[in-house]
Amino acid sequence: MAPKPSSSPRLRKRADTAMTRPSVASRASRPRSTWPYALALLFAWILVIGAVVCFRWFSQLPDTRDLLSRAPSADITLMDARGRLIARRGLIFGRIVDSRRLPSYVPNAFIAIEDKRFRAHIGLDPIGLVRAAAENFIAGRVVQGGSTLTQQLAKNLFLESRRSMDRKFQEALLALYLESRFSKDQILTLYLNRVYFGAGVYGIEAAAERFFGKSATALSLPEAAMLAGSVKAPTRFNPLADADASLARSVIVLRAMEDAGFISHATRLAAAAIRPRVQRASSTPDSGYFVDWVVAQIPVYVGEANEPLIVETTFDVDAQREAERAVETGLALEGAKMHVGEAALVAMTPEGAVRAMVGGRSYAQSPFNRAADASRQPGSAFKPFVYLAAFEHGRRPDDLMNDRPLDIHGWRPGNYEGSYEGAITLTRAFAKSSNAVAAQLTEETGAAAVSAVAHRLGIVSPLAAVPALALGASSVTPLELTGAYATFANGGVGVAPYGIIRIRTKSGRLLYLRKPSRIGRVMSPENAAAVTGLMVAAVTSGTGKAARLDDRSDAGKTGTTENFRDAWFVGFTADLVCGVWIGNDNNARMRHATGGALPARIFRSFVEVAEQGRPGRPLISLPATLAQTTEKVAAPEQPDAFQRLLDSLFNGT
Repeated sequence: MAPKPSSSPRLRKRADTAMTRPSVASRASRPRSTWPYALALLFAWILVIGAVVCFRWFSQLPDTRDLLSRAPSADITLMDARGRLIARRGLIFGRIVDSRRLPSYVPNAFIAIEDKRFRAHIGLDPIGLVRAAAENFIAGRVVQGGSTLTQQLAKNLFLESRRSMDRKFQEALLALYLESRFSKDQILTLYLNRVYFGAGVYGIEAAAERFFGKSATALSLPEAAMLAGSVKAPTRFNPLADADASLARSVIVLRAMEDAGFISHATRLAAAAIRPRVQRASSTPDSGYFVDWVVAQIPVYVGEANEPLIVETTFDVDAQREAERAVETGLALEGAKMHVGEAALVAMTPEGAVRAMVGGRSYAQSPFNRAADASRQPGSAFKPFVYLAAFEHGRRPDDLMNDRPLDIHGWRPGNYEGSYEGAITLTRAFAKSSNAVAAQLTEETGAAAVSAVAHRLGIVSPLAAVPALALGASSVTPLELTGAYATFANGGVGVAPYGIIRIRTKSGRLLYLRKPSRIGRVMSPENAAAVTGLMVAAVTSGTGKAARLDDRSDAGKTGTTENFRDAWFVGFTADLVCGVWIGNDNNARMRHATGGALPARIFRSFVEVAEQGRPGRPLISLPATLAQTTEKVAAPEQPDAFQRLLDSLFNGT
């Protein structure tokens, strides 16, 4: 029987409340709130993911085991024939130097200017960051960085130079990583041996050698301050780029060292008053052509060197300077109107010692060495080999030949001006550069014989044994052609152009010493004298008159190729052999540029100054009577008298 509802309001209210309140059983069965569990689970997953990320990141960290064992790069110092520094090549990294072996002021200079709290922080310096931010805010621009030495090392070792928040984060993590792996002294050692100092060198040892010519352990305080100051902007503050700016920066470093307590006030003043002596090369802007040529040969003589090398060369800085001046001036005056883009000059002794080498109008713009590596047709500058072959087959300078139009198996060689003189001596034919006579001589003796003569005298390029060889149809380099002319200058002894005299290690161990050439005689003294006589005629009464020197005897030959694509003058005195070429790299035509014009004038401009102060000597290969007489009868205004003298001498009368 169901209970009756209470009539009392209070009882009814309590009953209603009891009916609406859940029972204990129902409260137990209701799910509890899940947010604490979700939060805990999320935290656990963050820990797992973080651990995975950290593990992955740490597994990708670079290996640091070999950072202190890097071998130094090649270091080659080249000296000229007078012991002057030409250049240093290959000096990029020096040997590793322990920071503890350096004078204390050397590492302290870097700490003072780059990271005063280096010894105290853990790789990151919050105090330094705050200080840098304040300085930058006051200045309104970035005037101070907050990176520590360890961060800079991390960037230099492992990161790209781009600026981004991601890179800065990586830099910070790597700095902490390095601090956990190395001691402060090891980090400092790594930094000093890896930082870039400008002028292409990295590391304190290479910088000390490059800028001051000494080991890092021998640096003075002013020198250390100069090096420490350069790392802020190496291309601007290195001592070779701007000595004054580098010196001013070193004063700031010295003041920072005093502020940090590394040096006293008196020491700072004394050091600031000293201007370090920066080691500068004596070379010229375009000496790189010669340097490249020599450096490429070093492995042939000494193999792979494991220590710094001193290479003593045949180079003459003064001669090189005059060679560059002559080429630059000549091109500036006449290059544009003749449509001449490039030029090359090589000068050597009659024994083949190269004194100067200009491989183009600007090494900085084009390091391609046209003097040693460009193969160009020599034109009539090849004719001395034609005439030598003819002399070896019985011809003499006074022999008569018919200078006339020819047809040799369909080949019709014509003279430059289109005119012919009829019966003329070989001396006259050579002086006026008769193509017709040269072609007849080649046909008479055989192109193969002419090619053999040229190869015997030092031409190493392939030569086609065809009739057109008479006019220089096969290409040669200025270096080999000039070397071949040197055999005439020295009286007939074979020449192999060379630039290296001695190679030794910096410690003094001799690795290579050039020995006298074993080539020996490649032509008779009589034939050497005969061809030299022809070349004397070429500069006194022939196409090379622009190369005639006023104060000494010289000889030479012009060369101009078809359509004016190449123009040459190669000549010599008793002391110097010089070859000059002008043309365009793309083989474009020049505007009426002949060997007797600009090349001959460059030759004269160079040789006159290069031999200034030297006594004039007779040409070595001339007979004594001719050598004594040429100064009196070989003046340009007396070509007929000189011609008669040559004719009488070589005719035996």
